[in-house]
Amino acid sequence: MKRKRLTREQSKDQTRERLIDAARTMFVKKGYVATSVEDIASAAGYTRGAFYSNFEGKSELLIELLRRDHDRMHANFEAIMQGGGTKGEMEARVMTYYSQMFRDDDCFPLWVEAKLLASRDAKFRVRFNAFRNEKLEKIAAYIRAFAEQVGTALPLPADTLALGLVSLCDGIQFFRMCDPQQFTDEKTESVLAGFIQRVLIG
Repeated sequence: MKRKRLTREQSKDQTRERLIDAARTMFVKKGYVATSVEDIASAAGYTRGAFYSNFEGKSELLIELLRRDHDRMHANFEAIMQGGGTKGEMEARVMTYYSQMFRDDDCFPLWVEAKLLASRDAKFRVRFNAFRNEKLEKIAAYIRAFAEQVGTALPLPADTLALGLVSLCDGIQFFRMCDPQQFTDEKTESVLAGFIQRVLIG
């Protein structure tokens, strides 16, 4: 069977996606700083020139990877909110999602890399902070919507709870990443479930 020839636009999209996938793999494996443009291009099967015809630099790729991870999380939240059901069923879905989300979060090292880069690079900091604030605003909106749907009074403003929830998730995942023998999946899940149960659900 004759292989279908890609259009110029399809070929460019394919190149871009392969570079994004390669960057994700290399950033997680070697770290953002240790990964070069050449590393990414080579892993994707392209040249340095192909990289720069698609991206300005590594930081643009990092932001793109974070945005995709955020979009995935947003889709999961939407599914929880639109799933309907009784108060107990909705609370159970939220509890399960938040207490186990770390198990599938292989992008967490990228968020750590981005925070380190933002602390050192003023130009990147502006872009990252705008993106991070957008993430916090969306989580706060979901917290408000969840409280309204199940009829639960929030103990603190939604934006405060969003910051606390994200900080707790980041902190416990960082401990787990550095010392997985002590901070087991079970312990991590217990900490997150306890916070959600007492603070968000009550």
